[in-house]
Amino acid sequence: MANSASGDSVVDRVVRVIAAFPEGVTSLQLSDLADRSALPLSSAHRLVRQLADHGFLDLGAGGTVRLGMRLWELVNRNAPTLALRQAALPFMEDIQQVLNQNVNLAVLDGWEALFVERLSRRGSVANRARIAGRMPVHISSAGLALMSHQSRELQAEYLGQFSDHSGKVSVDVVRQLLAETAQQGYAQLAGVVDPDTWGIAVPVMDGKRRTVAALGVVVPLAEMRLQALVPALQTAARGIGRQLGAMQND
Repeated sequence: MANSASGDSVVDRVVRVIAAFPEGVTSLQLSDLADRSALPLSSAHRLVRQLADHGFLDLGAGGTVRLGMRLWELVNRNAPTLALRQAALPFMEDIQQVLNQNVNLAVLDGWEALFVERLSRRGSVANRARIAGRMPVHISSAGLALMSHQSRELQAEYLGQFSDHSGKVSVDVVRQLLAETAQQGYAQLAGVVDPDTWGIAVPVMDGKRRTVAALGVVVPLAEMRLQALVPALQTAARGIGRQLGAMQND
């Protein structure tokens, strides 16, 4: 793969261009895109035109660049989380009907919870989790539910570098949170991301007993009903796991 004068490959530059769009931003000026991807304007323009020819980007009048429909199509058709989302949605809808609040589905990606599905209704409490959004493990009930059921080696690796990216929470606090979550079978965080909400999440295991996701809810702090919420989430998580197992055996 041909390299630029700086030594980065074409693939590196293409990835930087596509990843330059911030969350929630649907279009950028070509000059802004070049700055955000750390590319000369001429190089950015050439790559954008090539990607636009394949439908991965749209180049509009006045140098406006948008992510293309072809990119959306491929991601949604072949996403590794597609089976998980299909298995989880009916159970998430059941939980939402009961609670009338936010329901989230997340997977572990590095040291973050990556949210792959979310259901909410008008009038539900604030929820900082967004589809395709991320949260550090230690501030997310979903992240804690996921990490607490990983191997000891992975947990040790996570805790070993924790001070490098946390800054505000000690490694001992995170270790205690993980231990409590593993013992209880669910994670809970009150008022961490939003002072008026409580996050509760449980692990989802597939047919091979691997923790592949976390199912969580965000509810008003004043209306917390832990005794009712946790069994409902655990029942739904088991249902998702059974559905995943059936899909794996097809």
